Amino acid sequence: MLRVLLLPLSVVAIAHAELCKPDAQNAFKVRLSIKTALGHNAYAWDANEEYLFKAMVAFALRRYSSKSTTQISNVLLCNVTDRVSFWFVVTDSSKNVTTVPGSEVEAAIRMNRNRINSAFLLSDKTLQFLKITSTLSPPVEPSTPVWLIVFGVVLCLIVAGIFFLVVAGVQQRKKKNKQSTERENLEEKGEVAVTVENGIPCETLDLKAGHINGVFAADDERFTSL
Repeated sequence: MLRVLLLPLSVVAIAHAELCKPDAQNAFKVRLSIKTALGHNAYAWDANEEYLFKAMVAFALRRYSSKSTTQISNVLLCNVTDRVSFWFVVTDSSKNVTTVPGSEVEAAIRMNRNRINSAFLLSDKTLQFLKITSTLSPPVEPSTPVWLIVFGVVLCLIVAGIFFLVVAGVQQRKKKNKQSTERENLEEKGEVAVTVENGIPCETLDLKAGHINGVFAADDERFTSL
């Protein structure tokens, strides 16, 4: 009786060994870099982690197709290495001796990649499905719309330009007022500037008050007295 029970089990084990092996049809290789990702907080890869991986693959297939009845027992792991790399296949739950098409497994993994990564605290770079391309994370959108940022920059440039023109205009007006004030003060004081020509000091005529020549003034007085 015991031999009768062991025979089917051995047949299934042999079939599974043929299904799950490197480069087998519908098989995928996985490589994990736990120490690289977590450093001192790295966890050991053991039977519990393998169970979690099988559960996540089964979850991905069931979520990908509502008709899927994949169980944890349908996910087979083989060629597990100490550096945490292994191969896996998913058997058909209805027949259990054939594998689920690789395209369906790949689509399910890609659809649930973020959930699988989160379960192991890893990323696409540290949890690699070698035959499955990494999924691109959605672009991060800024909290402030781009058009509002551009509008703010342009507005700041316009305000800065207006401020510069106002300040430059005020300074130029002050400079002109100062020059006109100095000119008026010089005219009111009637200061006579002394220049030197050929070594002889000469007085510049005050155009406003004029200048009287002493020689002609004396002649005028003499002719007037006659």
